[in-house]
Amino acid sequence: MITREIRDFLDLQKLGYVATVSPDGKPNLSPKGTVIGWTENTLAFADIRSPDTMKNLQTNPFVEINVIDPLIRKGYLFEGKASIVSDSVLFDELLQHYRNKGIKSQIQSLVLVDVTSVSEVTSPLYDMGISEDEIKSKWKKHFAGL
Repeated sequence: MITREIRDFLDLQKLGYVATVSPDGKPNLSPKGTVIGWTENTLAFADIRSPDTMKNLQTNPFVEINVIDPLIRKGYLFEGKASIVSDSVLFDELLQHYRNKGIKSQIQSLVLVDVTSVSEVTSPLYDMGISEDEIKSKWKKHFAGL
């Protein structure tokens, strides 16, 4: 499900969004710079500054995670069920992985997501026959302020 291609994509992208739902049914969308493909069926992310996300996961473990390349307007939508990991051998392994990747922030806990569904996400621009190179060029110019 989480192929080598998807794992490589996640390693390159530095920002994803995790959607959870509060106990009173309100949506919560939280940016995460630590989404990784941990195994073929599991994603992980770090609880660095995520009080609402963590509180929501304690009562409703279902999540959606969206990671998109902002230049080519392609990415992935993951659905799954999350579990919070802290003070365990797995926590230590994941923490070491993040430290090896250069994450220096204090990590409160880690979240594993058993992925039940992966969907590709693409911009409607592709439906109009616009190439990836053209889209990438457009957004590079946009972000450069040109």
